[in-house]
Amino acid sequence: MGNIAMKARVTGRVQGVAFRAWTRSRADRLGLSGWVCNEDNGSVSALFDGQKGAVLAMIDELWEGPGAASVLDVQTEMVPHDDALSGFYIRY
Repeated sequence: MGNIAMKARVTGRVQGVAFRAWTRSRADRLGLSGWVCNEDNGSVSALFDGQKGAVLAMIDELWEGPGAASVLDVQTEMVPHDDALSGFYIRY
C-alpha cells in the first residue's frame, strides 16, 4: 500500500563521478529497492521502487547528485510496482 515505482534517466556530468555509488547509498537510506546503471550515451538510468514519499524524495535528490556531478536533466516515468524487487544494486 502506498508503493510506487519510477524509472529515471539523469544526464549531464554523471559518469566517472561516483554517481551510481551515491545513488545506491541514498536509495538504501530511503529503504528503496531497484537498480542504477551507466548507459552507453553517458547518462545514468535507475529504477526506484518503494513508498511513494521515499521514491519522490529520491527523484528530488537526483537533481543534486554527488559533489563532482553536474546534473543537467532528470527525466522520469512511472512503471508498475514490483513486489518481487528486493534491495538496491548497481547494474553493470
